[in-house]
Amino acid sequence: MNIKKVVVIGSGTMGSGIAAQVANAGISVTLLDLPSNEGSKNQITEKAKERIIKSRPPLLVEKTKAEHIETGNIEDDFSAVSEADWVVEAVVERIDIKHSIYSKIQDARKPSSIVSSNTSTIPLKVLSANMSEDMKKNFCITHFFNPVRYMALLEIVTEPINDTEKINFLKSFCDEQLGKGVIICNDTPGFIGNRIGVYAMQVAMTEAFKMNISIEEADAVFGRPMGIPKTGIFGLYDLIGIDLMADVLKSFIKELPIEDPFHKVAQEIPLVKKLIDTGYTGRKGKGGFYRMNKSDGKKILEAINLETGEYSPSKKINLGLGDKIDIKKLIERNDKYGNYAKSILTKVIRYAAFLIPDVSSKYIDIDDALRLGFNWTIGPFEMLSNIETNSFIQENTDINYFQTIQNNFKFEKRPGYLDPKIDNLRSLKLEKIFHNASANVQDSSSFQIVEFTTKANALSTDSMLALKEAAQNNKSTIIINEAMQFSAGVNLNYVMDFAKNNEWSKIEKFIVDFQQTCKAIKYADKPFIAAPSGLAIGGGFEVVLHCDYSVSHTNVVLGLVESLVGLIPAGGGCKEMLWRWLQTPEGKENSEYASMKVFDLIGYAITSSSPNEAKPNQFFLSKDKVVINRDRQLTTAIELLNNIESNYIKPSEPTFRLGGSSVKDKMFEKLEKLYSEKKIMDHSLEVGKQIAFVLSGGDTNMNSDLTEDDLYNLELEAFMRLIQMPKTQERIKHTLETGKPLVN
Repeated sequence: MNIKKVVVIGSGTMGSGIAAQVANAGISVTLLDLPSNEGSKNQITEKAKERIIKSRPPLLVEKTKAEHIETGNIEDDFSAVSEADWVVEAVVERIDIKHSIYSKIQDARKPSSIVSSNTSTIPLKVLSANMSEDMKKNFCITHFFNPVRYMALLEIVTEPINDTEKINFLKSFCDEQLGKGVIICNDTPGFIGNRIGVYAMQVAMTEAFKMNISIEEADAVFGRPMGIPKTGIFGLYDLIGIDLMADVLKSFIKELPIEDPFHKVAQEIPLVKKLIDTGYTGRKGKGGFYRMNKSDGKKILEAINLETGEYSPSKKINLGLGDKIDIKKLIERNDKYGNYAKSILTKVIRYAAFLIPDVSSKYIDIDDALRLGFNWTIGPFEMLSNIETNSFIQENTDINYFQTIQNNFKFEKRPGYLDPKIDNLRSLKLEKIFHNASANVQDSSSFQIVEFTTKANALSTDSMLALKEAAQNNKSTIIINEAMQFSAGVNLNYVMDFAKNNEWSKIEKFIVDFQQTCKAIKYADKPFIAAPSGLAIGGGFEVVLHCDYSVSHTNVVLGLVESLVGLIPAGGGCKEMLWRWLQTPEGKENSEYASMKVFDLIGYAITSSSPNEAKPNQFFLSKDKVVINRDRQLTTAIELLNNIESNYIKPSEPTFRLGGSSVKDKMFEKLEKLYSEKKIMDHSLEVGKQIAFVLSGGDTNMNSDLTEDDLYNLELEAFMRLIQMPKTQERIKHTLETGKPLVN
């Protein structure tokens, strides 16, 4: 069996997202919806396709993938179902409408096809009630999470009647072709992810009310220290929509048996009802638990008091735990934060155990669902493995699951949905041979891993120490991590601390150290492979550029963005991008072409949101590998190492011939035009001139050779000029405070 043709019925948010991800896999997909009463009968799906193409963040890995999406309507084009290998229903959550669609599918489908629904609320047995026995065997729920391209979890819900071979085939297809972590679930309300994820949210909220914890304190605890996204609970409620969450709770109350512990945390809270009634439904409304207010012309974030319902300026809470996850340390605190964390943890672990085997017979499925669907770093059972496990189990033996595993619980770090042949950092037996506050180096028998460990994996001197250690070990190296970001670049707080005290020599030393580290990676005796995912920008991308190969996740963001904060890439980014463009046919013929191309890429801080988009910018080369399922990234990198290691020859040092003043004048001319047209402001003009200084080769000409070190020196010189400028410091300060660039 193979899936060569897919039909998605319903072109709303989820249907469009599913169709886009199928197109990303290079598979033909037809998107159907109701016929339009105005204009083209396919207007509804045509507009959906336009939204897919224009979406931000992009649903397509590159816009040309839209060619795989055909549009139609269920009145004229339903015959497409007869050609489809997989039909996905993603229409409105009304059972009468769904049953009507299934009746038409049953008459039109080919016998070998798989049919699924993307529902998140209606039980499988209700959906399939009117189907023939044959269609029931081939029908399941495929519950994707939104946005489909970026959320890794896919829950496939089955019944005993299902054709097991077909379900396993669909699971493999969605894993290998669509990049999903696929978990097979039983037909229970909310399946796994939403059932436990929403329960955990409600526990965190209700315990905050009970224990007189402020919303800022609750979000600080039920956040990074527990391996939960930084939004915490009340921030997440605002993000999702308080009214939408109320509807979700009503659905659970209706579906779940009265003895289910969910009922205790799902009851209506008067303050929440008041917020909804007054239009405070979260970020989409006038505000929610948090709101933006203005005072003296400045925007101020305010937080609601859970007792009085009044707003006041939000306070930052520092738990003194840094960004490290330490569940044991958190719950052992002898203060209200420790008590709050312990209360949440106890209830969530108990509930997860209570649901076995109803939602799934495997505890690892529960952890995987929370990691993939709610972006938890660790799930409830891994949390259990990080505390006094036996004591906890002995205190909670009233639950059947804990009775079964008493004194015999061992957490399995390999995700349960992964093929046993697939390696990942969680399951590999690695020996930590070097570590500090920012990174560590881990050793296996045949290669070593460098893993960054800071917030957003921002780079510091400690990061450089780990990379240099790896380069000196005479062992093949993979740079990879399991965090959301590969690296968001150099730690700007670190640089600004020196700038505030006019310690320019310390900044210069850091940049030189960064350059020498990148050089050590490039010319190590054994190959370096970077495996970026999430953000690999600025200094993070400079690390990637100096590796022999990259094995990139489909959703990686690559680019040199330093100009946004008034700086230039100074870890060899200018140099490496110049060299890449000089190797193109146009660059070999005319070095000015290469200089101008890189001038635009760095000056405009161009980024690519996938390897497909990165190729035309030379951010991603034909020798590099792309992986659609992030869980397969490490295995792909290891396979690449095995293929190249025996014949590896480290690169020879390049020489550059650049245009000097002739190309610099053209760059200046372009800058002056942009400035006169008010497309750039004063400091952007100055930053652009410094970029031009580096990319033109400084005071060189076409008859002179420049070494790699010459280019490093030009980068350093320009960087040091810019970092000492007040307007650059203003940009950095603004970005650190707001997360947004400043135009000045």
